[in-house]
Amino acid sequence: MTTETTKPSFVYVSYIQTTPEKVWQAFVDTDVMAKYWFGPTSDCVRVNVSDWKVGSTWEHQRLDDARTVDICGKVVEFNPPSRMVLSWARPSEAADESKHSRVEIDIEQRIDGLVRLTVSHTDLDTKMHEGISGGWPAVLSNLKTLLETGHALPNSLSH
Repeated sequence: MTTETTKPSFVYVSYIQTTPEKVWQAFVDTDVMAKYWFGPTSDCVRVNVSDWKVGSTWEHQRLDDARTVDICGKVVEFNPPSRMVLSWARPSEAADESKHSRVEIDIEQRIDGLVRLTVSHTDLDTKMHEGISGGWPAVLSNLKTLLETGHALPNSLSH
């Protein structure tokens, strides 16, 4: 008899009044990202940096003087403007693929002029699940506000 352990996962779905191209740009353009992707403190803006080619590495960097890397991984799939898949790991665990989780970002144009954004984060350990369960909703709500109104939420409200 085998016992399988299921790792936690997290799925967030949002509907945004914009275009798939603008949602896509918000995930790959550091200038746009810096407007909505805040960390746990108001001075902790973050961006994702990569050449965005399948197999390339990417880094979730703070926009501090040291460009501190909080998360890193590889680009698994990249199909603009509809789907991106990334591996996701702490820098100290980057070399051990068994410790990586997986993020799938799906962007779908709806007939009603809305975009359906689905972020699925799977294969999480308990600590990472706890962190992203607060992080993704704040980041994605901020993204929605930015794309629909032209300005992001105040930094103090984003976490």
